[in-house]
Amino acid sequence: MEPIIRLKNVTAGYEGRAVLSGVDLDVAPGEFVGLVGPSGSGKTTLLRVLLGVVPVFSGNVRVDGRQVGGLHRPSVGYVPQLETIDWNFPVTVEEVVLMGRATSSGPWPWPRKQDREEMYHLLAQLGIADFRKKHIRNLSGGQQQRAFLARALIRNPRLLLLDEPTSGVDIKTRDDVLHLLVRLNRQGVTVVLSTHELNAVAAHLPRVVCINHGIVADGRPSEIFTTAVLRQTYGGDMVVVHQGGMTLVADSPHAFGELEGVGAPLAGGQEPPGR
Repeated sequence: MEPIIRLKNVTAGYEGRAVLSGVDLDVAPGEFVGLVGPSGSGKTTLLRVLLGVVPVFSGNVRVDGRQVGGLHRPSVGYVPQLETIDWNFPVTVEEVVLMGRATSSGPWPWPRKQDREEMYHLLAQLGIADFRKKHIRNLSGGQQQRAFLARALIRNPRLLLLDEPTSGVDIKTRDDVLHLLVRLNRQGVTVVLSTHELNAVAAHLPRVVCINHGIVADGRPSEIFTTAVLRQTYGGDMVVVHQGGMTLVADSPHAFGELEGVGAPLAGGQEPPGR
């Protein structure tokens, strides 16, 4: 079966500056893949390469069997970072979702009955149908995330791309969003998301790609979340614990007195007051 995503030796970036270099990546239909790496490492750029909106300096990008580039924009569902949304734009939840239609179901550009029925069905599935008339800014972070997920799903995509979908939400909402994505994946939707949540990735996703301007490692979290791989990815030491079938990642601990000079002697060899 042909991969739904295939990148071959891709170098891409902005204004002539490469953000990603020499990227090779295949994603099979029906996979659920997480992209992790530090800020500025190229996670969002990779998603935007797949959307066909970032200049590719060299290499080959294919999505759903077609070359991406020129006038071709792949038909995929995309959920952007919530931080990039203009919350002052006067739009309701149902209007946000209907904006995601690839085409109208009728001869006119405005939504038809079929579009509205599908919109309502999606909002009901995601548990926010009662909020459809509300301004998008008046929803909680988790509800906003579900609204933009419905906007992506109304296109009936085979591929869903999400840029940090659990950023800025509480632990329960993060867990709810990830379980929802797992359910969509089991229904046949290929899901690729970027995230900073290493432990959430380890708990929910079968495959993760570590990125730092190129692919550092690719595989199951239990296999590639190692101190060496994470040091190469993030440039710092992390503690990795495997316990009871779970993989947990934490920052390396520091002694309290070593942080920002706390407990260090004063100039001239004097001790701090009270010691």
